[in-house]
Amino acid sequence: MSLPRFAKRISGWAAVLPAVLLPLAACLTAPAAMADSQPLQPRSMLPAYQQECAACHLAYPPGLLPARSWNHLMGGLDRHYGTDASLDPAAVQQISQWLQANAGTYKRVQEAPPEDRITRSAWFQRKHRELDATVWRQASVKSAANCAACHTRAEQGRFDEDELRFPAGLDARYRRAFQD
Repeated sequence: MSLPRFAKRISGWAAVLPAVLLPLAACLTAPAAMADSQPLQPRSMLPAYQQECAACHLAYPPGLLPARSWNHLMGGLDRHYGTDASLDPAAVQQISQWLQANAGTYKRVQEAPPEDRITRSAWFQRKHRELDATVWRQASVKSAANCAACHTRAEQGRFDEDELRFPAGLDARYRRAFQD
């Protein structure tokens, strides 16, 4: 007695399915390949960090620096890059704990950059190596620390190359670096 036609189809698929589904299942259950165990910007921003730090500059995503850099920065707010950015001890403790918990832990931030400056880190220098120093001095940019001058979603912790904009007043000869 032979099997009905649909049963033959099912038994044929039964031999193929494991070969297709097992690798697919392995991909779906394996941890995602990420540069870090955490995103650059946590899902929820600490209001005190946003209020205090973003009052003067971009509230940089904690994942851009290692924990020891954040610890050093928060311990020296009275001399924060030439400015007294002192906060009350409770705010310092709260922000410090949050920064420590959300600091970068992946390869590109294993080392604290010189002077704990994001713009002096090896990965930042590598990513921006084709930009002429003139770009940083543009009135619309002011410095390499002004991420939002070029990165349209910097405030959300996104620095994708496909979300760049040309800073106002940028001479055409410098635009090539944005297109590479």
